[in-house]
Amino acid sequence: MRIGLIGDTHDRLPAIHELVTQMVTGGAGMILHVGDYCSPFALRAFEDAHISLAGIFGKNDGDRQGLVSRAQSAFGSELFESPHSFEINGRRILLVHDIADVQERSVSGHEIVIHGHTHQQEMKTRGDTLIVNPGEGCGWLYGTPSAALLDLDSREVEFLTLRGQEWKY
Repeated sequence: MRIGLIGDTHDRLPAIHELVTQMVTGGAGMILHVGDYCSPFALRAFEDAHISLAGIFGKNDGDRQGLVSRAQSAFGSELFESPHSFEINGRRILLVHDIADVQERSVSGHEIVIHGHTHQQEMKTRGDTLIVNPGEGCGWLYGTPSAALLDLDSREVEFLTLRGQEWKY
């Protein structure tokens, strides 16, 4: 199973839409969001794509109740406080906005940890734990909107980046 990974979208609607489209085209069966949607309308691209979304809140999600209400009105969307631990296809996954907010034993207690906050794409392993930051869906800090696809079976990560001139900030 392939899942999409995205975070730090910060209301940049065209980039969110394009990245969601690329994740769906790339075979994502669902998308995990590591926070900083900012406003409820940032969830529209996920609704329009009719794809399941599970996510957590980040540090810049101002209207949390509005985000929860919007997510609950969509099919297959749920938002949780950070960190959030769960299983998909037998893989123990931890979603956390800022990885500095969790203890090392929380990281090592999961097969896969997905985080955001730094706005920089990253993939590394710590022991047997795969740690992925999909980058910034908005592109506001580093000028390039990004996301990722994760194959849960192989644990291979494919980074997605919007490189056209229209995406530069």
